[in-house]
Amino acid sequence: AFPEISETFILNQISGLIDRGHHVDIYAMRPGNLTTMHAEVTQYGLLDRTRYLGVIPRNRFVRVLKAVGQLAGSLKHLDRAVIVRSLNARRYGRAASSLSLLFNALPLLRERHYDIIHCQFGTLGPRTLQLRQIGAISGKLIISFRGYDATQYLKDRPGVYAEMFRDADLLLPVSSSLREVLVHAGCPECKIRVHHSGIDCAKFVPAERRRADGDTVKVISVARLVEKKGIAYALEAMAKVKRTGRKIQYTIVGDGPLRSSLEELIGTFGISEDVKLAGWKNHDEVIGLMRESDVLLAPSITTEKGDQEGIPNVIKEAMALCIPVISTYHSGIPELVEHNVSGFLVPEKNVAALSGCLAQVIDAPDVRISVGRNGRKRVETHYDIQKLNDRMVEIYQQLARECAGNYGGEFCSSMPAQ
Repeated sequence: AFPEISETFILNQISGLIDRGHHVDIYAMRPGNLTTMHAEVTQYGLLDRTRYLGVIPRNRFVRVLKAVGQLAGSLKHLDRAVIVRSLNARRYGRAASSLSLLFNALPLLRERHYDIIHCQFGTLGPRTLQLRQIGAISGKLIISFRGYDATQYLKDRPGVYAEMFRDADLLLPVSSSLREVLVHAGCPECKIRVHHSGIDCAKFVPAERRRADGDTVKVISVARLVEKKGIAYALEAMAKVKRTGRKIQYTIVGDGPLRSSLEELIGTFGISEDVKLAGWKNHDEVIGLMRESDVLLAPSITTEKGDQEGIPNVIKEAMALCIPVISTYHSGIPELVEHNVSGFLVPEKNVAALSGCLAQVIDAPDVRISVGRNGRKRVETHYDIQKLNDRMVEIYQQLARECAGNYGGEFCSSMPAQ
């Protein structure tokens, strides 16, 4: 879906390409959150650049009628060969027989020729590859992997990426740990290149946060309220720290399916006066809340079904603000956070270690300052979006030069329905 309030990493990449003079079209399965949007969506006119691939009716009769209507409305750009290939059930199975491949193809026919097709999540790769095979879209195919798409999704569907591993032009996992997962799953190493998600360090101006002894320490988490974010463990750790008499205030920014259960935990642990569930905020509001905070808590975990993070952008943002981060030895996070140097790491799901680390950080304001400064240096060096966007353009241009035809720096970015 597009736009999504939680996907600033994609927004940073798209706006960076536009700033560098490139043409970007966005394709999404459906509209995202149109009420709470980041300012860049309006600033760059991104909704005008976005086409939605459409909701496919469940009723087959209604689906056929809608398909006929869309075909009639697309006569100017209609390509009979593409339509015929999209209905080849022997080759594409249910994607063809259900008409979903046809529905996805029609919005693409107006601007079908690109230098680069960049799928922002691995789960989009197989369908995008099919659309390229039938001629609905053309260009070099790049696929980013960010966490779930290389962990739980792949674990639940062994072999789902086999054809994509063979025919895609480049895969871009956001961490070395995800790269190893893809290699183990059968992707040729020569097709993989680690490309981190970045942040605009210039937008993150650190605030002075010296507090007197005995002052309340402000802790923040920014996350979708889902299992892999580990917020339940954060709440239990917070309760343990509170029982030691330390003054602490915990703000959780974000929303999601676990909100009700987390509210129950807050009541069970008796920390209702100390914890605030703030809901979703736009990016500027999040930065404002983080600048007022002393510690970022990001206790990510591997879920029961195997879902994992890549490297959460919010950790990079906190580090850019010189806020010390407490996180876990999870997926690609240790590639960003060096324990006791640029942040703090504890084992996943270990409440005793998490609460102990939090207590130590609360009691050591000078350590918070020095570790926070080290964190900013690390992000500036390795995760600055300006450097990463320059590198991305180099990757695009290298692949585009290999195309038989060149379309003047035109890229498309595809988003999944979530």
